[in-house]
Amino acid sequence: MTGGREAEVRARIAEGLVYSESEAAFLASRRRAEGIFAYNHTPPGEVARLRALLEAIFGHVGERAVLQAPFHAAYGSNVHIGDDFFGNVNLTFVDDVDIRIGDGVMIAPSVTLTTTGHPVHPERRVDFGRFSEPIVIEDKVWIGSNVVVLPGVRIGYGSVIGAGSVVSRDIPPMSIAVGTPCRVVRAITDADLTTRARKS
Repeated sequence: MTGGREAEVRARIAEGLVYSESEAAFLASRRRAEGIFAYNHTPPGEVARLRALLEAIFGHVGERAVLQAPFHAAYGSNVHIGDDFFGNVNLTFVDDVDIRIGDGVMIAPSVTLTTTGHPVHPERRVDFGRFSEPIVIEDKVWIGSNVVVLPGVRIGYGSVIGAGSVVSRDIPPMSIAVGTPCRVVRAITDADLTTRARKS
């Protein structure tokens, strides 16, 4: 692919327009499949090796980040994780474009963060036609088990996403949101500071 053609495809990807597998072939070098395989097969006691692998796989990984194996990623290099992150088992990053995760984020088992979808009409899915939009998860978000976050979504500071939700639109800060499609059910308030606390 010529430089001009590559620039045109990159521009289309950046705009969230449809592009094909063949057109995106020049991005293959950004895939970290070998590193991901190695991470998922490294004994949990080899902490230094696990950390080194995460640093090689991801675009950025913050301090004190924990990611339980196994995890999966389309690329890995498009994932950017902040400090004090915890990701439980079977976390999947479909990171054809950036996934940016802030500080203090907790993600429960079997969550999928997918930046990529496919056109509805089958003729537009020839050669695995797809579109991609970045995902942003702000600081101190908690995402429950079996949640799916779809392309282009931003989850605001401190919010909680209930288990099993499908997040197809932005969630404002300090909100509890649940369901399919995911919707805000209430704000998080100071009253929540006393929940599940021992009565004095």
